Amino acid sequence: QVQLVESGGGLVQPGGSLRLSCAASGSKYSFNTMGWYRQAPGKERELVATIISGSISNYADSVKGRFTISRLRNMVYLQMNSLKPEDTAVYYCNARLRLGETYDYWGQGTQVTVSS
Repeated sequence: QVQLVESGGGLVQPGGSLRLSCAASGSKYSFNTMGWYRQAPGKERELVATIISGSISNYADSVKGRFTISRLRNMVYLQMNSLKPEDTAVYYCNARLRLGETYDYWGQGTQVTVSS
């Protein structure tokens, strides 16, 4: 059974930094894509950044130049710099497998709060 476990959330002041980590386990296949999504109160879940095996990455416009996604095997990281109050949300790790069908797996979420 695939499990994703996130860590690294917390409270930070505007302009500060945080690093999120996600460890995926339980799959005998390498995930095609891993990434981070977030959901703020009263809003829908949105893509933050994704990375394909290797170094091809994709970012939401709102985080470009501030966030960096990286991956090592079944670990994925999100370095978040110059954080803003609007970055406050629950951040979810995602891992996607394409085996004919597409399988999406999610972590339990980690809270990031940007506030002075």
